[in-house]
Amino acid sequence: MPRDLSSWLGYLGQRVITSADTERDRLNKTLAIFASGLMGFGAMLWLAIYWAMGIKFSATVPLTYLALSAASLAFYLWNRNFELFRLIQVSLFLFVPFIMQWSIGSYVSSSGVMLWALLAPVGVMIFQGPRESLPWFVAYLVMTGVSGFFDYYLGEGVQQGVTMQSVAVFFALNFAAMSTIIYLLISYFIRQRDHLQESLDQQHKLLQAEQEKSERLLLNILPGPIATRLKEQHAAIADGFADCTVMFADIINFTRLSEEMPPKLMVTLLNEVFSHFDGLAEKHGMEKIKTIGDDYMAAGGLDIHHRDEAGDPPEGDYAKAMCELALDMREYMATLSGVRRSRMQLHIGIGTGPVVAGVIGMKKFIYDLWGDTVNIASRVTSEAAAGMILVDATTYRRVRDEFEFEGPQVLNVKGKGEVTVYHLVGHRAMATASDAAPNGA
Repeated sequence: MPRDLSSWLGYLGQRVITSADTERDRLNKTLAIFASGLMGFGAMLWLAIYWAMGIKFSATVPLTYLALSAASLAFYLWNRNFELFRLIQVSLFLFVPFIMQWSIGSYVSSSGVMLWALLAPVGVMIFQGPRESLPWFVAYLVMTGVSGFFDYYLGEGVQQGVTMQSVAVFFALNFAAMSTIIYLLISYFIRQRDHLQESLDQQHKLLQAEQEKSERLLLNILPGPIATRLKEQHAAIADGFADCTVMFADIINFTRLSEEMPPKLMVTLLNEVFSHFDGLAEKHGMEKIKTIGDDYMAAGGLDIHHRDEAGDPPEGDYAKAMCELALDMREYMATLSGVRRSRMQLHIGIGTGPVVAGVIGMKKFIYDLWGDTVNIASRVTSEAAAGMILVDATTYRRVRDEFEFEGPQVLNVKGKGEVTVYHLVGHRAMATASDAAPNGA
């Protein structure tokens, strides 16, 4: 049990507000206890002032109010039934001022003490809302009407020894005290509301930041249009593309390298290379599909069915862009120094044609491609020598004016038979310049 005042206050605070309460519950409980405390203080102050002035009204009503209010608070601290505590307090707020007025006499002789009852509908509006406060406000109006009826038909204007000067003073005190209490309650409510709003705004910013992280993560896994469709629909995502360029870039002898190098160094090196490939793919507008071990897969033309705001297809020749990407990847591998350059060599295969694309799986899902075009690009890659870029005939026909090729070469591809491929040497202008140099010499 608590042994000092601070411990008692902490213990009572834990009884009033629990860890399971929401921010709204905490605010409502605090306001209810704050209002009951203000009313109790007002009742004691009112009684003390009257007695100090020698006006001996019956103290039964205010003392009864204080006893009932304290008992309801003690009962709440015991069983934590906030709804019952709130109902008792609001009922006391409503009825006690009218009973006090009737015990004194009329509106005038009581100095409008019934104004204190206005705290009941105002409090319910703050605690629960306008709709819930309406019955209490109607009850306040009914009680006011009943008091007016008594004053008009039954009252004689008896002042019970209260002078008109005292009545005027107490009118001012009642109006000032009641206005102060309502002002304090609303002021406290507004401050707490603003505090809650700031907290909600902060939580919203944190949620927005987490959502942006999730968006970036999703876009790192899936193409942008596919990610949007996946969020908007629950049906399986499957598309057929009549024309698409697919590339596989494979590191030669990766299995042997992984056995010879420490795992951490191998993963770090592979991450460095593939991260650079990601940047190159983004630069050329190509879509990274996936990595499988040491195999990097990218595609162009997947967004051909997606239109911009004007309804036009995306600009750019994806077959040409894919060849540009392959040359940049090969050039990057040539820039690696030391052991990395000698032990990490790349061969690349490119194919163009129809594909089927879709999202596979419910967990750890991926966006993947299928079809002869994918198979040709994969098989052609395995036939390419170190540092070589092989393209199929369809790709060659589209970009032969832009690049220098060697070939044709006929490969016997497993599952496809004979396939004609061409060796991509470089840009046509660059290749011509390199051929002219020895002749000039």
